[in-house]
Amino acid sequence: MLQSPTDGGADRGTAADDRLVSIGTVLTLLRDEFPEVTISKIRFLEAEGLVEPQRTTSGYRKFSGDDVERLSQVLRMQRDHYLPLKVIRDHLDALGRGEQVQLPAPGVPSDGSPGGADGGTGAPTAVRVGRDELLAAAEVAAEDLAEWESYGLISMVPEGGYDAEAVNVARLLAELGRFGLEPRHLRAMKAAADRESGLIEQVVAPLRLNRNPQTRAHAETTTKELAELTVRLHAALVQTSLRVRLY
Repeated sequence: MLQSPTDGGADRGTAADDRLVSIGTVLTLLRDEFPEVTISKIRFLEAEGLVEPQRTTSGYRKFSGDDVERLSQVLRMQRDHYLPLKVIRDHLDALGRGEQVQLPAPGVPSDGSPGGADGGTGAPTAVRVGRDELLAAAEVAAEDLAEWESYGLISMVPEGGYDAEAVNVARLLAELGRFGLEPRHLRAMKAAADRESGLIEQVVAPLRLNRNPQTRAHAETTTKELAELTVRLHAALVQTSLRVRLY
């Protein structure tokens, strides 16, 4: 059974299970670690030859435990290493032959450019990816990225390149586009996100300016907690608004 060097010990208990499961069950199994994954994403990875589920006589996909584990490895390499699918396929083939595979350090783009450090000074910095890495990891077209940039939905950081979270943004924009939502429709979401981040910054700014390292560390934790609460509130408000409008 294949084992990714970056697995981190995650085991859903299905890899050793010989039962075949539906694509809906696979989605449920994967979403604990990969909340952004969709059925269309799984189908896309199948179309790219990264997983080969069995088919029933009626044409329904049936996935084995090994299939689920392989999908986890693919998604993990995309998320942690920003590897394009061709490279991921080569790595998995090598693992299948029993070969050792050397992956870039987590958070470091596949071209080896600096990510988690500032070039050797020891000060942590935000992970950045290049344009090609973003396109490959998010599996989007260059013209789509250019359009999103023109509407301010994605932008390069001042130091050059893109924040690693831009990969997730690009994937979500692409998914929304499949429902007919164009960039011009999504500018309001970007404006709301900017206002929310500004509000969070007001709360944590005094902590960031404190000279005490523990206080500054607390600022980072507080930022993450506030961001999570803001996202949860936003989702709840959207759901509430939809219920009022539709029912």
